[in-house]
Amino acid sequence: MDFAFTDDQRLLQQTLRQFAKEKLLPNYARWDRGEKISREEIREVAKLGVFGLRVPERFGGQMADYVSCGIMAEELSRGDFNYSLFIQLGLIASELLSDYAHPEVQAEWLTRHAAGDAVIGFGLTEPSAGSDAANITTRAVRSGDDYLITGEKASITFAGYADACLVFARTGESGARGISAFLVPLDSPGVTRQVYKTPGERLTQRGSLFFDSVRIPARNRVGDERGGFAQAMVAFDFNRAIIGLACVGAAQQSLEETIDYTKGRHVFGKPLAKFEGVAFQVAEHLTLIEAARLVSYKCLWLKEQGQKHTKEAAMAKWLGPKAAAEAIHACLILHGHYGYSMDLPLEQRWRDVVGLEIGDGTPEIMKGVIAREAYGREFTAYRD
Repeated sequence: MDFAFTDDQRLLQQTLRQFAKEKLLPNYARWDRGEKISREEIREVAKLGVFGLRVPERFGGQMADYVSCGIMAEELSRGDFNYSLFIQLGLIASELLSDYAHPEVQAEWLTRHAAGDAVIGFGLTEPSAGSDAANITTRAVRSGDDYLITGEKASITFAGYADACLVFARTGESGARGISAFLVPLDSPGVTRQVYKTPGERLTQRGSLFFDSVRIPARNRVGDERGGFAQAMVAFDFNRAIIGLACVGAAQQSLEETIDYTKGRHVFGKPLAKFEGVAFQVAEHLTLIEAARLVSYKCLWLKEQGQKHTKEAAMAKWLGPKAAAEAIHACLILHGHYGYSMDLPLEQRWRDVVGLEIGDGTPEIMKGVIAREAYGREFTAYRD
């Protein structure tokens, strides 16, 4: 059993940590103040390798190992949690397009994606189908050499500026087996957008996408017809560990800032850090964050080895955001009134992290997955 990173992974970790501290953290609050990320800034993000992590080299990517993808999510989140969303959505798009898309679609969109010239969203959730994603109602109807897509996708990350979206639509019977995936360019006639007002993750411009008989070529179907739902679930598995590590990074940075603050802040003639009521809180949260980190990296290691990792992915997705939100909240309180201000990044981190207690599977769904893997599918609550 070896818990160590390779030399290359340690170098990546050190480089990204320095970049996050020096370049990202000072600008983190921009998104909360209404600024929008520019196309040039997105291309700068791409130069870090964020979009090309799992894009084949022939399309301009680097096909990084899964553990390295986790390192990037954790370290960049120390500076700007929002940047981890580029990693999360980018990995899903890269995996699905690389494994299932038509060669012409791969050549165009993976190349653009790796260079930062195309942001690709993920469109599964609908107003009436979130946790029960197999009951989506968006439809794709075959029309000669095309498909016509009609429906609404809700709570879509990057809805405000994505160039394309992996849209899941019903092409067959009810349930998971009737769902197919399509790559839909969002400049297509019939596509409209609505950006939400959200408590956090404002860089991403989360919102709804509306499709009114949007015509796309049949080659834009990603994988076999009616195979889309299974593809999505495979991508969700490892991505849940990426989410866990993004939350861990934000929480770890907050805890380290709090350690420094409580060393220097004096009350009743001694540093706050000498009070067990303070130091023990930090100790507890450091332990829980380390546990979330370990199960997340174990999940990614299992994925790299080609082993089953569904249970570990759900554990990482449940524990990471939960432990991070609680840790950051404690850090805010330990800073006193200074923490309850927008002068520090704590409140913004808390709002950003809480969003991922919901996205990609709520805590209840994650516990259900863990229980299913422990008990067996015959004991799953939603099965008759």
